[in-house]
Amino acid sequence: MKRKTKVGLLVAAGALAGVIIAVVIGVSWLMKQPLYRFGSVSSEKNLTAPLEPPEQVDGAVWQVEPGIGLHLDAFGEGRPVLVVHGGPGIPYASAWKGLRPLEDRFRFYYYHQRGCGESTRPFDRFESKNYYANMTTLERTLGLGAKIADVERIRRILGQEKLTIIGHSFGGFIASLYAAEFPQRVDRLILVAPAGVLTPPDEERNIFQLARERLPQEQHAAYDSVLAEYFDFPNIFSKSDSDLVTLHEACGEYLVKAMGYDSLGMKDGPTSGGWTVFALYFSMGRSYDFRSAVAEIEAPTLILHGADDEIALAGSRSYERSIPDSRFVLVGREEQGAWAGHSVFDDCPVNFATAVAEFLEAE
Repeated sequence: MKRKTKVGLLVAAGALAGVIIAVVIGVSWLMKQPLYRFGSVSSEKNLTAPLEPPEQVDGAVWQVEPGIGLHLDAFGEGRPVLVVHGGPGIPYASAWKGLRPLEDRFRFYYYHQRGCGESTRPFDRFESKNYYANMTTLERTLGLGAKIADVERIRRILGQEKLTIIGHSFGGFIASLYAAEFPQRVDRLILVAPAGVLTPPDEERNIFQLARERLPQEQHAAYDSVLAEYFDFPNIFSKSDSDLVTLHEACGEYLVKAMGYDSLGMKDGPTSGGWTVFALYFSMGRSYDFRSAVAEIEAPTLILHGADDEIALAGSRSYERSIPDSRFVLVGREEQGAWAGHSVFDDCPVNFATAVAEFLEAE
């Protein structure tokens, strides 16, 4: 009888271990999958509020849903153009030099995405120990779906049948997904060095590895240490929003130096995103492919890329291959010794303005 009892206990223990392993594998698999699903925003799924925005009461803030306001700055007169900043989570400190010459014909709206700059930051710390619940709450509130939904809400606030959109870097990725989900709502689309994240990074598009190759050898150890903490996802929910802002800024400074700039000046401008940055990483997961999604874009699309921005070139080219009606233009230096990098709109404002004007004013 005792032998049967021991065998029974062993079988039960084995079964329990099997269940635990299955659960761990299942959760691990779920965490690799993209939490954002193409088409979810246009069908109003996995959002914290409807697409119809509440009544607007403050001209300096777009109230996109109850409790979430987006800071905005507008320059110029004429047809509205929405500028979607990159980073992710790094709002612009001022209007682009390359758009200022066009302000007599267009009104450019720059806004701080939710979770960064002067816009609403819904989270400071997570009290729950349930990792997956925290992850899904974070993604649903600040992730890709929320960012895409905000663009649609902005369109409705502006009262435009169709939007003209300019997206830079990661903002180009967000703008592309909006144009794919709402193809009838985009008039023209301009992507400036769009982030190469349509599929998981490879050797040509792994911006973090490419940056390391361009940094001086003596900076490698410090950079590796920052990246190790930056991607310490098992312990992410022990951090605060300000902790993640500090990490994001530290990582960003290395990246921009690798891109050929002295400094991004992140600490001098609007405060960068904390949780919102990592919500976007959760949105994408580690196994995704958005090429078929952006193939749904119907708007004429211009892809602009700085001639010296080699680190992000493969990413821009991936959009050219995936978006049907797209045209790629390499923006060159304006004078000897100048630079045409990732912020080509400020590096080469004359050439940039010329390319944008020709595209927006074409029949």
